[in-house]
Amino acid sequence: MILLDILLDGAFAAIAAIGFGAISDPPLRAFSSIAALAAIGHALRFCLMSYLGIDIATASLFASFSIGMGSLLLGRLIYCPMTVLYIPALLPMIPGMYAYKIVFSLIMFMQNMKVPGLQEKYLIEMFTNSIVTCSVIFMLAVGATIPLFLFQKRAFSMTRHGGTERQQKYYATK
Repeated sequence: MILLDILLDGAFAAIAAIGFGAISDPPLRAFSSIAALAAIGHALRFCLMSYLGIDIATASLFASFSIGMGSLLLGRLIYCPMTVLYIPALLPMIPGMYAYKIVFSLIMFMQNMKVPGLQEKYLIEMFTNSIVTCSVIFMLAVGATIPLFLFQKRAFSMTRHGGTERQQKYYATK
């Protein structure tokens, strides 16, 4: 049952990432890598949160770092820039439920302006969800860009036609 939960989590993230990737029109060869990165990253975050009890922001940092490293490696194999791979793979990990709760709490706060107990409750919920949402998005950005800074030369060599010999042969046939 645990393995099924992990696989389903990864599969749903892969489907969402393919949809997000289609919006930005990457090359067809990138879709399988985008799906794999999203599945691995989202499943890793799910495991860290569910089985190790790590909070969502820290788990998102580790998961986005794995997506960033994977995009570095897979980008070299399929001749795509890292950003083409990791941006759509990260999008399913944006905490939409927390963002929804921010808006809902704000609406409920506005509707209960004259009820002091409810007003405080919804204000606290709004700030709590805002902090969680912002910290997760920040950790996603930091984790995915760490490999970009650690392996700067390698990360940017994929975007130029003057890369490795293998890349030059590949582009010579196009």
